[in-house]
Amino acid sequence: MLSCPRNLNAEKRGAAVINLTQEMSERINNALANRTPCLLATASATGEPSLGYKGSVMVFDDGHLAYWERARRGLLDHIEQNPKVAVLYSDLAARTHWRFHGQATVYQTGPIREQIMARTVQAELDRDPERKGYGVVIRVDKITDLLGQVLQQRD
Repeated sequence: MLSCPRNLNAEKRGAAVINLTQEMSERINNALANRTPCLLATASATGEPSLGYKGSVMVFDDGHLAYWERARRGLLDHIEQNPKVAVLYSDLAARTHWRFHGQATVYQTGPIREQIMARTVQAELDRDPERKGYGVVIRVDKITDLLGQVLQQRD
């Protein structure tokens, strides 16, 4: 994985951290090709919910997901109003499901945006030929299963 110009994964010494596993990385990074794209859930400042498929979701580093936001409306408006998001990965055939809860940051320009774009699956970039999209990084604060059982949680 590419490293960020600043350490997005810096944590307090001794604090519980999120550690996205190799299995999570392999499944999420190949989700679009495997026909199991992630769903992103957001809410506006007034609590209006929205969700949408994001075929470009990737494991950015041990504690962060990222994706290429090419639509630049709807869900992005919600993130700018309320950065709390949830990402669902679900592979029904493999019976593997994770919910990632966290806070999103939008990168309209700069090196982090460029890193996300460079790692975005080609099928998603093809839908943004002018590369007007934004990079979005999600700091994962909690991972749960479908029953809500906490698998990992940041302090």
